[in-house]
Amino acid sequence: MAETTSARVRRWLDERAITSIRIEATNLDGTFVGKSISPKKFLSGLEAGFPFADVVLGNDLGNFPQFGFAFPEWRGDLLDIFLRPDLDTLIEWEPGKASVIGDFWTKTGAPVSVCPRNLLRKVERQAAIEGYSVRAAIEIEATVFEESVHEARRKGYKDLTPLGGVAGSAYVHAKSGDWWQFLGRVQQRLEELGLEWEACNDEAAVGQIEINVAVADIVSTADNWARTRQVVREVANELGRSVTFMAKWSDAWGQASHLNISLANEDGNVFFADDGPSDVMRNFIGGVVQTMPGATSLALPFLTSYRRQIPLEGPPTTVTWGIDNKTTAVRAVTRHPKYSRIEYRTPGADSNAYLVAAAVLGAGLYGVVNGVEPPAPFVGMAWCNPAGIEALPHTITRAADALAADKALAQVLGQEFVDYWIGTRRWEWLAFHTMGGGDPDCGITDWELNRYFELV
Repeated sequence: MAETTSARVRRWLDERAITSIRIEATNLDGTFVGKSISPKKFLSGLEAGFPFADVVLGNDLGNFPQFGFAFPEWRGDLLDIFLRPDLDTLIEWEPGKASVIGDFWTKTGAPVSVCPRNLLRKVERQAAIEGYSVRAAIEIEATVFEESVHEARRKGYKDLTPLGGVAGSAYVHAKSGDWWQFLGRVQQRLEELGLEWEACNDEAAVGQIEINVAVADIVSTADNWARTRQVVREVANELGRSVTFMAKWSDAWGQASHLNISLANEDGNVFFADDGPSDVMRNFIGGVVQTMPGATSLALPFLTSYRRQIPLEGPPTTVTWGIDNKTTAVRAVTRHPKYSRIEYRTPGADSNAYLVAAAVLGAGLYGVVNGVEPPAPFVGMAWCNPAGIEALPHTITRAADALAADKALAQVLGQEFVDYWIGTRRWEWLAFHTMGGGDPDCGITDWELNRYFELV
């Protein structure tokens, strides 16, 4: 008789002497959330999932319920939604403790429409229907500080000391030993957990690190993004440091999270062509460029995200694509049978990778299915708003308006998700203007630091 799923999981837990399991997901804002439960409880909920009050996807980062827009059926007066574990993600996190990532479902067994992982899985299934597998990689940027998180809190997250000295140029090896201790411990933990990474280095700002999460299927890449960020936080706590993934925590350079995507079929990478972008790649880019203003709402989700949008500091500021052009919003890497891909360069380090990946993949598939032709690739420097080139939305509300007007993204992501997301972003704007000082032209506010430093 075949071993049941419950028996197989029980044996796995027993063999590793697991005493608690952390069930995890991201909320809309990208915060890793969940519960720690006993092995007995975990085994009892493998199929039905584990109840969470709907506020897990309905409270803002200040723990206020978000109001002022229509609620879908799953959200009401503290209704339960259920986190179902994906057992393919079950790993031993540390001796005696396990970790598993899941998706949110309603009591009636329907996927919660705004669950970030459910949304990405839906778009990935659409790619499979079209005959494509999806490969992705992601770059994570963060800033590490000498102070512990407790010291950072006491200082209001200001006047902190970036780890590793004052060298602010990228790729500098002249770092103090505490920098290498931190980076080495992160790498060690990733290897222990089986989270494949490809490169680590310092980035443009002092104390800033970049970790390249290795290529995998697109859902696994987003899972590895979430877990890698958790590792960085835990290592920071272990070594008495603090870390932030804010897109811009001070007047220093901002932080990004570039997403790389390619499509393949049984013949290999369909983005590859000897003479440049293939037809599939060109149409994929066409869909991504067409929806770029609306997708900016997902790539730059917070008030602070737009403070990073400064020409010549690295982030794209225009609706452009180019071949090997890192000043454009989409960089096309071409003419290599394995590495041909697009690099989507808009997202800040504070974005939710599940949502960004769903939007970019969905838009690209829309372009492929509908034969969307992109504009000519941009040649030259795309910063500083060249004449005749559309600028990306530069505020949270303008990006929300662009998403509201985008029929293609509503089609691929679902109108319910789009409407709900727009409601949460307009709520974020309202919260800033009623509780946070309300002046987006001033420097970064205490409200932003208190709201975003630890949680995005």
